[in-house]
Amino acid sequence: MKEKLERLFLQVQKPSRYTGGELNSVTKNLDDVAVRFAFCFPDLYEVGMSHLGMKILYGQFNNEPDVWCERVFAPDKDMEALMIQQDIPLFGLESRDPIRDFDFIGFTLQYEMSYTAILHMLDLAGVPIRADMRDESFPLVVAGGPCACNPEPLADFFDLFFLGEGEEVDLEVINLYKEYKAKGYSKKEFLRACADIEGVYVPSLYDVSYKEDGTVAAITPLDGVKPTVRKRIIKDLNNCYYPDSFVVPFTDIVFDRAQAEIFRGCIRGCRFCQAGFIYRPVREKSVETIDKQSHDLCRNTGYEEFSLSSLSTSDYTKLEELLDTLLNWAEKEHTNISLPSLRIDGFSEELANRLNVLRRAGLTFAPEAGTQRLRDAINKNLCEDEILETVTKAFKGGWTAVKLYFMLGLPTETLEDVEGIAQLGQKVVNAFYANPDKPKGKGVTVSLSTSCFVPKAFTPFQWEPQDTLEQLQEKQQHLRSSIHTRKISLSYHDAKTSFLEAVLARGDRRLCRVLEEGSKRGFNLDSWSEHFDFDAWMAVFEACGLDPAFYANRRRPYDEILPWDHLDYGVTKAFLIRENELAHQATTTPNCRQACSGCGAACWKEGVCVEKRENRVL
Repeated sequence: MKEKLERLFLQVQKPSRYTGGELNSVTKNLDDVAVRFAFCFPDLYEVGMSHLGMKILYGQFNNEPDVWCERVFAPDKDMEALMIQQDIPLFGLESRDPIRDFDFIGFTLQYEMSYTAILHMLDLAGVPIRADMRDESFPLVVAGGPCACNPEPLADFFDLFFLGEGEEVDLEVINLYKEYKAKGYSKKEFLRACADIEGVYVPSLYDVSYKEDGTVAAITPLDGVKPTVRKRIIKDLNNCYYPDSFVVPFTDIVFDRAQAEIFRGCIRGCRFCQAGFIYRPVREKSVETIDKQSHDLCRNTGYEEFSLSSLSTSDYTKLEELLDTLLNWAEKEHTNISLPSLRIDGFSEELANRLNVLRRAGLTFAPEAGTQRLRDAINKNLCEDEILETVTKAFKGGWTAVKLYFMLGLPTETLEDVEGIAQLGQKVVNAFYANPDKPKGKGVTVSLSTSCFVPKAFTPFQWEPQDTLEQLQEKQQHLRSSIHTRKISLSYHDAKTSFLEAVLARGDRRLCRVLEEGSKRGFNLDSWSEHFDFDAWMAVFEACGLDPAFYANRRRPYDEILPWDHLDYGVTKAFLIRENELAHQATTTPNCRQACSGCGAACWKEGVCVEKRENRVL
């Protein structure tokens, strides 16, 4: 097989996606290995290799002497066709062995539109896609990641899901597997034992029934398992595993730089944002830890740029101290620092001055909504004056390009709110030309990028309907017609893709047969527009007797049993209901450092939830 692969590499467009052998990749002697783990990213190499979570777990798994973790990515169409033609199954990059022969096949669930790629990769591996069709001879198929907070549309395909952060729970499952494998226990016995581990969800041990109206009637635990599965978190990030090197690719990838994680979670509570709720509570790393990890990564990879990774970098409590510490060596070693995820109200003159010594690029901010009423409804806690003051500071500091992210179709949105996006863009343009300290001889570029609102599990908007396709497309055109200057450019996300994303994000187990049928019809890599066929998807829903609008466009009552109600991410339903009600009143909630809102995350007694402040709730 390995000789056949070598010949194949000469026939594909980007062979470096499949060859392996990159700097810092890990190979091991099979005689020393007790467990083989295929870490699968259901997208192309250049996307998967940019993902920080994969880099962390790849390093941690391989840090165990008797565990060998290999990377697996979805092949592009040219490579896939040759693999099928020459009967070559999906393989690990490090050994080039078929992953069908591994102990675990693990997927990271980052985006709902990658679900078809998961099933396609299993099929390419020669592994039955349904869990109940895989006997003892097949690997265990597992998954984790943010989309695991509602795994039900994938429940029939996976043996177990990891809920929350994986550094501890993944190894606990692997160690249990070693024990059960050595003693000759069955897969069924192993999965039952896994269900007792906090953060592990075994879908086959829960039965779901439905009412005549299509809603969930009951979620019933079987075989004595706990009725609710609670996510796992890492309590101490300073003493948690973090790699001192990353695999350095041979080819360009989406984010080709070192990444230093500075904290997890978010204090803000934007009501549409799933990550802001499922990653609570906020836990920070120390300046010393971040400094060491950043420097080690740059030394061991050769990267001349690293980014500070978090959901909201400017909310790091010691950001200025951190930048000063990092610049002590970064400037000397000609290393650039990237600061993604900056909030508008976190961009200060002091920060701008520090950024001046870094590589100059366009700045990106996310107001999300064009009017104050709607920003209050989504709990953005950001006013127009702050937006204009921030861009003015940026223009004074030498920037001439600003990108603003917005969302169309947010709950309670009107056409007036849509017009507000264009009006805010115009005010930013005006702020540039009104600024006496703007860069001389240069014009301004304001880019407006809009996505479509998708209601997600474990957010205050999980009960809200998504706008229909017609409504979303009308708003997109209304926004375009509201822009009256060439200084502003507009891009927007395909509404049809967002519609299907909403269906899968709030779906139940009945969608498994839709995904299975789609897999049979060749659906794959649907996150790429050139592979996505909306009409073909609608035909599959019709063939399966399911209405996608039932999942995407229906407002759900508070007392409805949701498909994910048996999973616990630490944020209570009572809190989410309260936040939903406040949204319809256009009333904001203070961030977690201003006051505790009693979301439930204090149950872990870690991070921001135990900082000394008034009104804390434990």
